[in-house]
Amino acid sequence: MNRLQTQGVHHITLNGADRQTSIDFWEGVLGMPFVFEQPNLDAPEEGHLYFDPGDGRLITIFTNENRRADPTPVADAIGSVHHLAFAVSQAMYSQVVARLDTRGIRHSGEVDRGFMNSIYFREPLGQLIELASYRFVPPEGYTHTDVLAEAFRIRVAAGDDSIGDSHLADAIEALVHRRWARMKPND
Repeated sequence: MNRLQTQGVHHITLNGADRQTSIDFWEGVLGMPFVFEQPNLDAPEEGHLYFDPGDGRLITIFTNENRRADPTPVADAIGSVHHLAFAVSQAMYSQVVARLDTRGIRHSGEVDRGFMNSIYFREPLGQLIELASYRFVPPEGYTHTDVLAEAFRIRVAAGDDSIGDSHLADAIEALVHRRWARMKPND
């Protein structure tokens, strides 16, 4: 095989404004712990801040004290990043609207995506942020991706347009059944 094989997202780096704007948003609003900082090794006049989005990976921000926050939405152009989505628990999701409202942050309100719930808003530099929460828990030994791939097969076979609760429930049942079938001794 000549393909490369990735093993997950290592980190995402965004161009930020000044240091404090970045810390106020990524740690202060989103609650991502500020892990460390160092100079941007490719541009020493810039800082490089590292935050933990909750899974032990990193979101990093290049900062420059001469840049100021500009909340103008980032252009929706070919090749650009449309949005960044971060996972939140259902318990947190149920509080997101109120917490954003308390901070005066404009948002989309709750958006039903069939297999997940989402809320969208812009960070201080105009990048669209999504807080998303799956509406299911995968069975032990499976991932959210496993369930969604199985739900997709079920949805297509049913001729439905998008994944809904019934597809998720049937997918979870199929995965659990498949696991138990593998565990049965051969008859």
